[in-house]
Amino acid sequence: MKLIVGLGNPGAKYAGHRHNIGYMAVDRIADAHGFGPWRSKFQGSVSEGRLGSEKVLLLKPETFMNNSGQSIGEAMRFFKLSVEDVIVLHDEIDLAPGKVRFKSGGGHAGHNGLRSVHAHIGDGYGRVRIGVGHPGRKEAVPGYVLRDFAKAEAGWVEDVLQGISDGSSHLASGDGGKFMNAIALRTAPPRSSKTPKPPTPKPAPAETPPPDARSALQKLMDKFK
Repeated sequence: MKLIVGLGNPGAKYAGHRHNIGYMAVDRIADAHGFGPWRSKFQGSVSEGRLGSEKVLLLKPETFMNNSGQSIGEAMRFFKLSVEDVIVLHDEIDLAPGKVRFKSGGGHAGHNGLRSVHAHIGDGYGRVRIGVGHPGRKEAVPGYVLRDFAKAEAGWVEDVLQGISDGSSHLASGDGGKFMNAIALRTAPPRSSKTPKPPTPKPAPAETPPPDARSALQKLMDKFK
């Protein structure tokens, strides 16, 4: 069994925030793959289903971002899961908007949600880093991630969420390469290798010579010039 976790903050006022893109991603997976209804458990909301051959529990911790690890740890203990069975989806300010990276293990890079996860279950879990961009100044980060995506960002957000959903069965099976390929097909589809040839220009119509107005005598004289 795999535990796939989307990080975010509970409540309608946070729903569209950049910090909540982890929530958005697991919501999309649940909707697209026929998971069961969301229900309250483990200090969060859970939905059960299958991705490929893997049984999967989706979890949205409702302890607020800074205490996300409490909910994840509780679910792990209940199902007797190891840290390697856990995959966390979260916003990443150090990646450009629309960029996604998958990795296993590593530091929390100052992300408060990951800091809490590290504290409760260790650092050996997988994580899907979803780029939301950086405001440019460190002191502006809290206000930036706790704001809704701009309307102009709707296109790339939709592509990323759909790409994550498309590749989620590979994510659950541990095939990071195929997971990333599924996202790339949505966010950067390949161009056709067959460039259409430009149309062949039509030849200009031949000019019709003007009628010969010379008399028969003039034609004969011109012939012997």
